[in-house]
Amino acid sequence: MNHNLQKKIAVINDFSGFGRCSIAVSLPIISHMKIQCSNVVTSVFSNHTGFEKFFFEDYTDKMQDYIDMWKYLDLQFEGIYSGFLGSKKQIKIVEKFIKDFKKENTKIIIDPVMGDNGRPYPTYTKEMCEEMKELVCYADILTPNVTEACILTDTPYREKFKNSELYAMAEKLSEKGASKIVISGVKMENYIGNVVYEKNGIKKIIRMKKVGMERSGTGDIFASIIAADCVNGVDLETSVKKAGSFIKKCIIATEKYQVPKTDGVCFEEVLYTLK
Repeated sequence: MNHNLQKKIAVINDFSGFGRCSIAVSLPIISHMKIQCSNVVTSVFSNHTGFEKFFFEDYTDKMQDYIDMWKYLDLQFEGIYSGFLGSKKQIKIVEKFIKDFKKENTKIIIDPVMGDNGRPYPTYTKEMCEEMKELVCYADILTPNVTEACILTDTPYREKFKNSELYAMAEKLSEKGASKIVISGVKMENYIGNVVYEKNGIKKIIRMKKVGMERSGTGDIFASIIAADCVNGVDLETSVKKAGSFIKKCIIATEKYQVPKTDGVCFEEVLYTLK
């Protein structure tokens, strides 16, 4: 029986029942973009960690048995996309997953979700940061934010970087292995910038007028669109423009509803516009 007649992306991330982030965002977006989204769950949250209280169950010890069933079914993927990982062991499991499932045409998209606003997340120890530096070597496309780019390149964080410094950081990241880099969410006064860098010589900063407030899940939306477009053969610059424009629409729609910041963005309202 052939289970590989449709394009598939394996998404390795946590699942939050409420709050619009991680798999709960990737699944509808990647599916809307006409790719089957197959999920490896790293942990389950009732609602994400931005809330005061939440239920949490770690799936680390179940992950390999789960993945082994996919090997038994001989599942093959055009894309593998990893997001937030909660431990050194999970990073090692993802590394093994890539080695086991990567084929000649499989694209590896790694969103190294490690921190924001100049600080690593509390779960990210120095040891985990070092492990992530090893994992990103497998990426074809790497999508860190500025904080994560600084961590991965041992660059001291600050609020503002010159364009030339951002390009130099992207080049340093590409030396680890990825042929395409996007440093996302660069604050540029009234704009948000995304640095696009490719080993073939393309480098530019795509700016989008800032709207509304920062909300959870926008990074997951961004990386999901990049992953789906990559598998669909869309060039990176076009994909980054599309992702930025779509997130802007999501935020504008969300502002109309005035939902709490923790609830993420109302992407459902504008999903039909994503092509």
